[in-house]
Amino acid sequence: MTSRVSSDSVLRHDAAPRELPLGPSQRPSNEEDAKLWDVAATVCDPEIPVLTLEDLGVLRDAYAGPDETVVVITPTYSGCPAMDTMAADLETVVQAAGYRNVRVVQVLRPAWTTDWMSPAGQAKLTEYGIAPPTGRTAAGHNSGPVRLALSVKCPRCSSLNTREMTRFGSTSCKALWVCNDCKEPFDYFKVH
Repeated sequence: MTSRVSSDSVLRHDAAPRELPLGPSQRPSNEEDAKLWDVAATVCDPEIPVLTLEDLGVLRDAYAGPDETVVVITPTYSGCPAMDTMAADLETVVQAAGYRNVRVVQVLRPAWTTDWMSPAGQAKLTEYGIAPPTGRTAAGHNSGPVRLALSVKCPRCSSLNTREMTRFGSTSCKALWVCNDCKEPFDYFKVH
């Protein structure tokens, strides 16, 4: 079962709500919850199968209660078509690991940002031929200079002599760029 919540905390039937961190999530310290997290962390993103949900930073929390098992995810953007597939894949993998009464909760706040993507996830993107996001998002930061992306490094030849072909690539999260040196097109995972 999948439910959507737009709250900073997730209601648990067996305990008080647990606050979600404002930044990247971390593996729970409770041993049973950590075991569940490790299972959920094996699920891959359906659009970029080299990334796990943990690499991508959408896996927010996991807890294995006596009456239900809850995995919390945050969409990369509102209306992301991959969320239903992610939830179904999580339910399948978690149930196959022996957990019962699985509930996947989609939390909309705080909103996901590319800042939550792990360094390992960024490296996997490069190896896969997608330029990882550069810089940090301005979300939650209302002061200081505005960062401008002047170029994107080609994931194939590492050249900075690149240009954007179209703002939207194979998915809304990515833009299509081309390298002027090796002449190869590539996806760039946009900062957001």
